[in-house]
Amino acid sequence: MTVLVLTCEADVTADMVVAELHEKGVPLVRFDPGDLPGGAALSVEYVRGEFRGYLSSGGRVASMQGLRSVWIRRPSEPAAHAPEPSDWLSVESAHALYGMLDCTRARWMNHPSAAAKARRKPWQMRIAYLSGFPVPATLLTTHPTMARQFADQYRQVVVKSVSGQPPGDPPMTLPTTLVPPDADFSGVAAAPTLLQRYIAKRADIRLTSVGDRHFAARKAAEPGQVDGRYGDTGHQWQPVDVPAQIARAVETYKKHTELAYGAFDFAEDSTGTWWFLECNQGGQFGFVELETGQPIARTVASWLGAEPS
Repeated sequence: MTVLVLTCEADVTADMVVAELHEKGVPLVRFDPGDLPGGAALSVEYVRGEFRGYLSSGGRVASMQGLRSVWIRRPSEPAAHAPEPSDWLSVESAHALYGMLDCTRARWMNHPSAAAKARRKPWQMRIAYLSGFPVPATLLTTHPTMARQFADQYRQVVVKSVSGQPPGDPPMTLPTTLVPPDADFSGVAAAPTLLQRYIAKRADIRLTSVGDRHFAARKAAEPGQVDGRYGDTGHQWQPVDVPAQIARAVETYKKHTELAYGAFDFAEDSTGTWWFLECNQGGQFGFVELETGQPIARTVASWLGAEPS
């Protein structure tokens, strides 16, 4: 049976897993939805109630009846590479591809509907709290007065993106930023703004959860550091044990969200508490594996390549 990997051409993290699947002798097809239609093709039919479907790309063909798992890593927008791309063509291609895959019995990492819901920050924070994570006080608002009251109450707050990385070409990234004490919050009325109590951290924690296995890594932070994604602290990621309370919370969170994979980010404070910041349902892990030696790619490959129960 075949593993279907949905991702773009330039994806080093996917390359690591593909190499592991090849080593295990697991058949796979790598498919970029952006190549549909054009460099990739599909066909599906129902004959007397029997479902038959096929995907082809790069000279390789996958039968929908023979799929064991689907890994959604970093796929392009459907029809993005078409000779004459359009919003209409993207929607048509997405409905055809994902509707077709929904008809299979394959396991998903992660299913598109679960992944889409899991991206929404307000729901993330709610599920994190219900799962037992320590969660910083958070406000999402378009009311300048509410924003000012929140900042006055917690003294030190940060502002961050609600949706993550905004669209664009090239893509734009918005770092988490500490709000100055004399900030003018009138601009909050222009767009929903997410404010959060600042956690003075001594380290960043990245926990990569694959199925029922959890890999945590720790990177020491510099005093006053806000966003661990920016600036070179001179420290590297180091493997660290997962506290039992955090492991239970991760498992509960993934059960609520129906995710098979999640990249959890925490801020570790001076007491050793891991504060939940977010869970990226499609987060990269290659940079952590390269520095820690944790077998994350191998574990993803094992999950994808497991025989159906």
